[in-house]
Amino acid sequence: MSEEKNCCCHKKKERSEKEYKDLINRLNRIEGQIRGIKGMVEKDAYCPDIITQVAAANAALNSFNKVLLANHIKTCVTDDIKSGKEGTVDELVTMLQKLMK
Repeated sequence: MSEEKNCCCHKKKERSEKEYKDLINRLNRIEGQIRGIKGMVEKDAYCPDIITQVAAANAALNSFNKVLLANHIKTCVTDDIKSGKEGTVDELVTMLQKLMK
């Protein structure tokens, strides 16, 4: 975690070691689920079985998003509001709108 991470945006977030490990572990499990789905397709698995696994992967991604969003609100958003950065609320609203499409 000490190495500087490349980011696709202009902002960065310092995460605690616990938060970082939790997020990475969740992503590793999701990655494994996706590889499993790919393997099912390659082995001509029955469509409903694949769909069930896709639903599980979607649920895992949604859970990941909930954890990440909660951490974001508890840290970044709260800190920015306390320091008077009102644009953060607009950014949060825009992000939530994207999530709810």
